[in-house]
Amino acid sequence: MSEALRKLLREGQKPQQPVITPHVGVLTLHFQLYGCDDLKAKRKVFTALKAVWGKEPDLAVAETADQEALDCATWTIAALGTSSQQITQRLDQIEKAIEERVDAAILDIHREIL
Repeated sequence: MSEALRKLLREGQKPQQPVITPHVGVLTLHFQLYGCDDLKAKRKVFTALKAVWGKEPDLAVAETADQEALDCATWTIAALGTSSQQITQRLDQIEKAIEERVDAAILDIHREIL
């Protein structure tokens, strides 16, 4: 066995980094809309949702259902963190802020921590 190969094998036996398991939380909100005449008006209602939370590094935001409907919308926010408690707090914060900023009634909220 060559000296270079022995060196590579010794380096490969270094203690490994601790494994960090990310936690994921999913918040799905179903909205009721009033007075939207077209999809452009509907998108305008949710501009803040994408503009504010869509740029956060630990979040992913998407309209996940009812894309063509003018009277309702379903949006999902996925949050990534190091603990389920951190995720729960973050989703609480986001839910409260959405209630204050988005001009649409929330009909249903579903949460899941993975």
